[in-house]
Formats: sequence, C-alpha cells, structure tokens
Amino acid sequence: MKELFDLFFTFCRIGGLTFGGGYAMLPMIQKEIVENKRWATEDEVVDYYAVGQCTPGVIAVNTATFIGYKTKGVIGALFATFGVVFPSLVIIMIIAAFLKNFAEFAVVKHAFGGIRIAVVALIISSIIKLWKSSVKNSIGIFIAIAAFILGAVFGLSPIYIVIGAGIIGFLTKNIGGNKA
Repeated sequence: MKELFDLFFTFCRIGGLTFGGGYAMLPMIQKEIVENKRWATEDEVVDYYAVGQCTPGVIAVNTATFIGYKTKGVIGALFATFGVVFPSLVIIMIIAAFLKNFAEFAVVKHAFGGIRIAVVALIISSIIKLWKSSVKNSIGIFIAIAAFILGAVFGLSPIYIVIGAGIIGFLTKNIGGNKA
C-alpha cells in the first residue's frame, strides 16, 4: 500500500507543481521517474511518451497511467492517474467556485505570461533530453527531421507521424539491420 501512495503523491506533486499542460510535465516526469524513483529507464519513459502521444487524452496523464501500470499493475495505474489529475481538479474547482473572471485579473495575466515563457523553456529542455536519448544515428536524424517537418510545416496528425516513424524504424531494423 505504501508504494501505491508513493505513486499517488509523486504524480500529485508533478501535477501540482507543473504549469502549462502535459508537455510541460515531461521534464519533471523524467526527473522524478527516471532519476529519483527509478521506476523506469529513460528509454521506457520515451516509449511511454510516444505511446501517450498516440492514444486519446493528455500525454502526461497517459504517461502517468503507463508508469503506474508498470510499477503496480492496474491499481498502480489508477493511483498514478488520479495523482496527476488531482491538483488540477482541485485548483479548477476552487477557481470556478470563488473567482469570477479569474483570467481577467491583471496580476493573473502577467503571471501566466511569465509562466508560458518558462513552459516553453521546459519543453525545449525536454526535447533536448529526448533527442540525446533517442536519436542515435543518421536514420534517427532523418526520422526526427521528417517528423518535425510533417507536423510543424504540413500539420500532419501526430498519430500518422508516429505510425510512419514506427514503420521506418521497423523496416530499417529488419531489412537493413540498423537501429533507428
């Protein structure tokens, strides 16, 4: 039972201390899960991010669910998932109950302006860490650049990008013998 509460409170801390949505949580998930708790390897977390991107829902919630499941099965998935969403749920309920036009307060607008900048920096940091752990050769570089162009320039759905990258990775490993 102690491990389940550890899952809940770890993801509750991640959900409560991270602003900016699912992608902004990725660096904190990486630090907590890989470095501090050692519940998963860096490669496993990258795989969870990839699958989380392809499945319905918020990537951080999906990733928490996968890590909870890996750690303690279905009940672990429930504790981790509830932990990551609990802080947002409480905050939104408080804001909705007590403060009308919360986003219109000047102090809130200015605070969120600064928070957005910090979130961008955290996402860039996460991208750099993911790049270093995932892109290992020229095939990986090709897949990464192609995925970026297809998503950022042409607006292709992430599901198609991830499926295509998976097919290329599979083919290069099974036909060419190279690991993407």
